[in-house]
Amino acid sequence: MAEILAENLSGKAVMGSDGAELGMLYNITMDIDSGRLNHLVIDPNEERARGADDFERDGAGHMLVPVGRVQAVKDHMIVDR
Repeated sequence: MAEILAENLSGKAVMGSDGAELGMLYNITMDIDSGRLNHLVIDPNEERARGADDFERDGAGHMLVPVGRVQAVKDHMIVDR
């Protein structure tokens, strides 16, 4: 995947590979020791993200999507579902 600046991802819409609109990118987590990215933190669109139970949630209700499930980043971020 080509390099993308984090500032260009902020607030980007996130969709599942099934076409479901999951929400907006809120943040990205990383392992401080290795520098590897861990999860996309998604502010869910609750009405449309119903049935997105295949993703963990943090204490604030954000969806945690493993970075390895990102399929594409264009107008939307597409994640494997």
